[in-house]
Amino acid sequence: MRLRHNIATLPTRKCAAQEPPLTMFTFSLTLVRHGETQYNRDRLLQGQGVDTPLSETGLQQADAVGRYLRGITFNDVFASDLQRAIRTAEIILKNNAHSSGTAVLLEPLLRERGFGVAEGRPKDDLKNMANAAGQSCRDYTPPGGETLDQVKLRFKKFLSFLFKRMLDEHCRPAPGSDGAANGAEGGGSGAAAEDGLPGVPVHALVVSHGAYIRVAVKHLVEDLKSSLPAGVKASQLFSPSPNTGVSRFVFTLSRGEGAPLLAACRCVFTNRKDHLGNLSAAV
Repeated sequence: MRLRHNIATLPTRKCAAQEPPLTMFTFSLTLVRHGETQYNRDRLLQGQGVDTPLSETGLQQADAVGRYLRGITFNDVFASDLQRAIRTAEIILKNNAHSSGTAVLLEPLLRERGFGVAEGRPKDDLKNMANAAGQSCRDYTPPGGETLDQVKLRFKKFLSFLFKRMLDEHCRPAPGSDGAANGAEGGGSGAAAEDGLPGVPVHALVVSHGAYIRVAVKHLVEDLKSSLPAGVKASQLFSPSPNTGVSRFVFTLSRGEGAPLLAACRCVFTNRKDHLGNLSAAV
């Protein structure tokens, strides 16, 4: 297990000059919320200023999601630089059959939404502050906190970096590749961990936070016009993620003159928690 800080400083591999890049490139992005902390259990806001470890239940949840995703080869793994996300990513990779030696790239852009003066306080305090301001709790920004637009801007910056990195690092099929999902075992039926992966050659994993992932999903669905799972309405995708809830999107990119161009975005599922079984997930 290796940790590498600040992905913006990482070098990227360029395609060799004699190797023409792919005209179109597809990859999957699996988003996982960190495991439970004691603050989650006690319904206290953490944000960025309160950096607490996983609880015993959170460690069990991280192990469960790691076993659930164990058959998927993650080519790139990114995590918020807060310890609850780092530890969750470490446990996921420890369980992985293919990616146990992959470095976790730590990125402040993936941190939880900042809740300002409300951090460390009960969630009910935030609701009371929002009511006093005549706003919904979801849209309210406490003093010193981040607005939802500011969180979305962070995600958009990360997504721009991710798209460029995916093209620069994985711009040609691996030798002998037949287009099948790289290291994705099985398939099965129902809520399989490999859902959405057949035919997708490259996979990225992001471990982040509940409010951040909710903003990310809304941006992908509403702003980038992601296609939706059959029979699912957009509003159904925006519910809060449970601890170690799993969401997945598949992107198809092409090369533009100045930056990668998004050709297609597909939502496979959001907030999946089948792996938790009898474990109690914090709200």
